[in-house]
Amino acid sequence: MNGIEMLWDNLDVFAAGLQNTLILFGVSSACSFMLACVIAFLLEGQDNLFRRLVRWALDLMRMLPFLIFLYLLYYGLPNLGISLDVWSAGFIALITYHGAYFAEILRAARTALPAGQAEAAYAHGFVNSNMYWRILLPQMVMRSGPLFGNQLVCLLKDTAFLSIITLMDLTAAASAVQAKYFVPLPPFIFVIALYWSITLLVEALLRRLGRRAQKRGLVHE
Repeated sequence: MNGIEMLWDNLDVFAAGLQNTLILFGVSSACSFMLACVIAFLLEGQDNLFRRLVRWALDLMRMLPFLIFLYLLYYGLPNLGISLDVWSAGFIALITYHGAYFAEILRAARTALPAGQAEAAYAHGFVNSNMYWRILLPQMVMRSGPLFGNQLVCLLKDTAFLSIITLMDLTAAASAVQAKYFVPLPPFIFVIALYWSITLLVEALLRRLGRRAQKRGLVHE
């Protein structure tokens, strides 16, 4: 059996893996971004103990390798009486881990905004929450397009680690096919092409976001 016939006979396996990968990527991207927006809001204002604890938690999460964090959630928590299924562990790991990185990106973008914007917003009667969500956050997001793109690619690649906890994603699908036929090259090349296609789609969407930001004067080349 040649490589094309092998892939064709196992399209259902790859389709299931692709569907699960897209679900993991899409839901985790959206939720981690929303989590990052909330974290960045919590960091607004004068330094205090709570905000220091939030920053320490972000630093701890970014220091921890994703695979170890995933192992702790799926294999470590049962020792404390908390058991997670593979989907729950996968989503929690991806969302919290990459939410920390997205929050750092937003925090860096916040420091680059002119201080006069906040002062002008206060002068027009905006309170902290309205000022953040309606004035600051849209600019922070628009200015961070390339960095968000890099982090989304990292998130997509990290979904491959979930095959270790038996979640059937694209990487697990390729592993299952190569284990069946003992021919590793065709299935993994096919999966690499699928990952690459998703990455190109993400980059295209971010380029469109960047063009919109330039039209609105939020970023400059």
